[in-house]
Amino acid sequence: MKYIYYPGCSLEGTALEYDASTRAAMGALGAELTELNDWTCCGASAADAISYLLSMVLAARNLALAEGMDMDADIMIPCSACYLNLRKVEDHVQQDGTLMGKINEALEEEGLAYNGGVKVRHLLDVMVNDIDPEAIAPLVKKNLAGLGVAVYYGCQALRPYATYDDHEQPRSLEPLIKALGADVHPWEMGAKCCGAALMTTKKDVAMELTGALLKAAQGADCIVTVCPMCEMNLEAFQEPVSKARGEDLGIPVLYLPQLIGLALGLSKKELKLNLNLALADSFKQRLSI
Repeated sequence: MKYIYYPGCSLEGTALEYDASTRAAMGALGAELTELNDWTCCGASAADAISYLLSMVLAARNLALAEGMDMDADIMIPCSACYLNLRKVEDHVQQDGTLMGKINEALEEEGLAYNGGVKVRHLLDVMVNDIDPEAIAPLVKKNLAGLGVAVYYGCQALRPYATYDDHEQPRSLEPLIKALGADVHPWEMGAKCCGAALMTTKKDVAMELTGALLKAAQGADCIVTVCPMCEMNLEAFQEPVSKARGEDLGIPVLYLPQLIGLALGLSKKELKLNLNLALADSFKQRLSI
C-alpha cells in the first residue's frame, strides 16, 4: 500500500500527535507514506470567505504537486478539514466545466497544472477500505479486551462526501475497533457536530454541542476520533464543559491511529501520547502506558 501523504497545517502544530501516530501506525500496518513535497495550506475555513477561486486554487495546488510526483498513488489526508477542501476541488471541477481552466490560469504562475489525475482520500477511508480487519488481528500485541471505545467520526470526514459510510449513522470503523480487541460503545453521536471553530466565535453554542458528545460518551473508556478540531474541542474543553453542566464529563480522547498503535505495541513516544490532554492516570495504568 503506497500513498502520497498530505499532513496539513494542524498536524504540524496543534496535532503533532496525529501526524506522528499516523506515520507510525500506517508503517506498522505495512503502508508506505511519501509526504507531498512543498505542500501548502489548503485554505482551511478562511479562504472561501475571502474568495471562492482562491479556496479552489490553494487546494488544487497541492493536488497538482501530487500529480507531478507520478506515483500512481492516492493522496491520503488525516485532517478532515483538509480532506474536505481537497475533495471539494475534485467535485466542483466535475460540476463546472470552466473551473479547471480558471484554476490552472492561477497555477500557471508557478508552472503547475491540475488535471484531476489523483484521488483524494481521508485516512478513515483508507483504514476501512484498504486494511482488512482480519489482517490486523494477528498483529495485535496489547490486549484491549473490555476497553469501551466511543467512535467519533465528526462532520467533515463524512459530509457531504459520504462515499464509504452512512453520513448520519456511520459504522465503518466498528470492525476495525473489534479487530483490535476493544468494544464499541453504543451511541448515536458518531456523526454529530462538536461545534468546530464555533468554539472561538460562538462559544456557548460549541460548548453545548461538545458537552452533548462528552455526556453521551460516559460509560465508554475513551473517545477515538479522526479530526484535529474535534480532538481539540473534546479534550481541551472538558473542564469548562463539566463546570457548566455541573458534572464530571472527563474522558480520555485518542486519535484513531494512536489506538491502533497501542494495540500493535508501538511505544507512547512513537505515538506522542504525552501531547494528549485528557489521558487520566487510571487509563494509562489500564493500558500500561
